[in-house]
Amino acid sequence: MTESNVSPTQAPWMIYGAYGYTGALIAREAVRRGMRPILAGRDRQRTEALAQELGLPATVFGLDDLETAAANIGETVAVLNCAGPFSATAHSMMAACLKAGAHYLDITGEIAVFELAQSLREQARAANIVLCPGVGFDVIPTDCVAAALKAAMPDATHLALGFNSRSGFSPGTAKTSVEGLAQGGKVRREGQIVPVPLAYKVRRIDFGDGEKDAMTIPWGDVSTAYYTTGIPNIEVYLPGSPGMIANAKRANYLRPLLRLHWVQQLIKARISKTVTGPDEATRAQRPTFVWGEVSNARGERKTARIQTANGYSLTVTGALAVMAHVLENPHAGGTYTPSQLVGADLITRLPGSGELQITS
Repeated sequence: MTESNVSPTQAPWMIYGAYGYTGALIAREAVRRGMRPILAGRDRQRTEALAQELGLPATVFGLDDLETAAANIGETVAVLNCAGPFSATAHSMMAACLKAGAHYLDITGEIAVFELAQSLREQARAANIVLCPGVGFDVIPTDCVAAALKAAMPDATHLALGFNSRSGFSPGTAKTSVEGLAQGGKVRREGQIVPVPLAYKVRRIDFGDGEKDAMTIPWGDVSTAYYTTGIPNIEVYLPGSPGMIANAKRANYLRPLLRLHWVQQLIKARISKTVTGPDEATRAQRPTFVWGEVSNARGERKTARIQTANGYSLTVTGALAVMAHVLENPHAGGTYTPSQLVGADLITRLPGSGELQITS
């Protein structure tokens, strides 16, 4: 088949970590839409079983060797990395995509991965590939809210973002959260990411479903919202009960223990055995409320709110929307945030999203 006979959305692309909770959801929805991704991962039995079930091609490889990974990516146009925790996979897969000349997307929410992608922007430009981590719930809705607020207040100096999601955890998200507890909190202050204690600040926020106590968390927007907006001071909030907030503060004293490799491995092994992720009925019944606020040097404020689908459902539709966009539209090589790549209206175009409302 010649290149002219291949529609952009049928160009070869890959889901790595396809047999994980979220990877499998994305693979199934891709097939439902008539897309045919290559399924990939390091576990042969699980990768090939899912590929056989869905009637898709499969390839099996790990990320320990750059040459092997790049060879397996081959002529693939783009890779969607769903293998979390991304602290263990993103660096190797980005390097393999740079070598193979394939665009890189993932569904991370990890600050370090976003910062890694930004550090590789010149290499991405030279290779003429797109690096765009965070094309799921982390960080599409908050990134789009940040972009909309920046447009509404161009001279904003402070940005706060947050969300109220009642989803349970997938295994990958739970493992990432364990790593996050060990690393502590993060905020951006005068353009720099700085470490702070967990639950560093607590404030009352109406995310769109009533006021709640909320605490700062080390969410990906501490990195990405800066590149999207240029706003130098950024915090991200999550609502929590008094007990949850108190436990987060207590966890600051346990961080030295949580940093130990054997403790991390023990907790992650337990997660692998006990955490499965929310089922379809649970996802359908639990929407997410996303909030943002900007202020400027004169003390003026603007607030944004939007209701979206459940975080995992949004990750499925968001990741496929960004992948389709990359396959169908040429972009200069470089590192992008989702709103930079697709547009700030991306969130309002996804199933389950309401109107993005901004008030003074």
